[in-house]
Amino acid sequence: MRMRPAPGAIHFSLADARGKDPPPAGNLAVPMFAHGSLELEFYAPSDQDPQKPHSRDEVYFIASGTAWFCDDMDRQAVKAGSFLFVAAG
Repeated sequence: MRMRPAPGAIHFSLADARGKDPPPAGNLAVPMFAHGSLELEFYAPSDQDPQKPHSRDEVYFIASGTAWFCDDMDRQAVKAGSFLFVAAG
């Protein structure tokens, strides 16, 4: 039995995200959803991630592949299923 999202809820699958058009010019990620100050984007870097520190907190959920997550203090292996929180700055 497939459950429906509650009224006011939204659902995206990884296939939905991968099926979107490329990111808009000047953006590395595809916008998926926005509500108030919350923004959800699909970001699929290849090779090296060129992002710099952001002005707001961010979370990342690794959907596929493997990588190294590096901050000023540590380097951690991440893989599909990993969740990362990155504080602003």
